[in-house]
Amino acid sequence: MSPTREFDLVLVGATGFVGRLTAAHLAEHAPTSVRIALAGRSESRLADVRSSLPDAAADWPLLVVDTTDSAAVADLAARTRVVVTTVGPYAKLGMPLASACAAAGTHYADLTGEVLFVRDSIEANHAEAERTGAKIVHSCGFDSIPSDLGVWKTAQRVAADGEGTLGETLLHVRTLRGGVSGGTIDSMRQQAIESGADPARRRAVSDPYGLSPDREAEPPSRNRPSGPKPSGIAGALSKAQALSGTRFDEVTQRWVAPFFMASFNTRIVRRSNALTHWSYGREFRYDEVMDTGRGSMGAVKAGLTSAVLGGLFAGMSTAPTRSVLDRVLPKPGEGPSEDTQAKGRFVMEVETTATTGARYRTKVAAPYDPGYSGTAIMLGQAGLSLVQDELDPRGGVLTPAVALGDALVGRLEGFDFEFCTIRR
Repeated sequence: MSPTREFDLVLVGATGFVGRLTAAHLAEHAPTSVRIALAGRSESRLADVRSSLPDAAADWPLLVVDTTDSAAVADLAARTRVVVTTVGPYAKLGMPLASACAAAGTHYADLTGEVLFVRDSIEANHAEAERTGAKIVHSCGFDSIPSDLGVWKTAQRVAADGEGTLGETLLHVRTLRGGVSGGTIDSMRQQAIESGADPARRRAVSDPYGLSPDREAEPPSRNRPSGPKPSGIAGALSKAQALSGTRFDEVTQRWVAPFFMASFNTRIVRRSNALTHWSYGREFRYDEVMDTGRGSMGAVKAGLTSAVLGGLFAGMSTAPTRSVLDRVLPKPGEGPSEDTQAKGRFVMEVETTATTGARYRTKVAAPYDPGYSGTAIMLGQAGLSLVQDELDPRGGVLTPAVALGDALVGRLEGFDFEFCTIRR
C-alpha cells in the first residue's frame, strides 16, 4: 500500500445513525496523527455531522460518494489506507466498495450481518485481496465481534493449557439490553427477498458451513445433545418447543431459545476456524442460544421467544406480510434514544468442553447498547487497528478474529469490554 495516500481512514455512511456514533467515537479517541475523512451522499449532511463532533474533527475533509458508483468508490479506495463503512443493506449497496478496496490493497471493515453478501464477497474478492494484501473484514460490530473474539480467546486458552482443541461449544446470551437496529431489520428484509426468489440462494443461507474456504473439508452439522428431559409443565412443552428450536440445557439447567443472530454469527466463527487451518479443532461444534431461565417460566419464555422470532422470519419471507411489518419495525437510519442507549449492556458466555474433557467458560461483556454505542466502539476500534496495529500481513476476506485478533481484544478492553476465560 502506498505510503503517500491522502487519508489513513475514511468513514463511509457517516450521516446514518451508527455512522454518526462511529464518527463521534473516532473524533474523541483517534490519535490526532490519524488522517480521517467523512464520506456520504450529501455534503450538507456531512457538514452537519462534522459540526456536531468534538473540535478534533473540525478539519476532517468531507467526501461526497455514491457507494453504488464503481468509478467513485475506486477513486475513494485509492485515496485511503482504510475504509470503514456503515452503508447497508450491504447486498444492495456494499459490493462495489468492498471490491474496490480489494483491488486497491485498501483495508476495509463493515457491519454486515448478511450471509449472502459475505458469501458473494468471498467469491468476488478473496483471491484479489490475497494478491493485494487488503484485509476485507466483514462483521465488525455486534455481528460478530463478541462471538468471534470470544471463541478465539477460548481456543487460545485451551491450547495454552495443553488441553487439545475445542469440542462442543455453546455461546449463551445471558443479558441483552438495547435498541433494535433498523439497519439490521433492513438487512434481514433484503436477504429474505433474495433467498425467497432463488432456491440456490436459499440453500446457501441454510448451509451452516456456507462461508468456509473449504466446504468439502467441513464436518456434517450436529445438534448439541439435549440430555434428560425435564418433568411437569416444562416436560409437557418440550416436544413442541424442540420443533421450534427451544430446549432444556442439561449443563446450565436452564431453558434456552434460538438467538436471532446465531444463523450469521456461527458461520463467521466457523470461517475463523477454517481460515486458521482448523485451529479450534476438527471436533469443534458451535451454536448460540438465549437463556430464558429455569423451570416452567423459563420454558414459557423460551417458547414465546421462539414464536416471536419465527413469526418475524416468516413474516419477512412474503411481500404482503413484509409490508405489514414495515409499518411497525424500525427503519434504516433510525435508532434508540440516548436514554435507551445509556441503559444498554450485554453479557455472553462461551462454554466449551475441550477434546481432553477439560471445561472452560469465557465471559464476553460490555456496558453498552450492543447494536449502537457498543457497535460504534467495535467498528471504530477495528478501523483504527487496521490503521495503527502490527497485524498478520495476510490479505483476503477475513473475519475479525483472523484479521485483528488480540490487537482488537486489547483495544476493546480499554473501553471496558470484558474477555475473561476461566477453567471450570
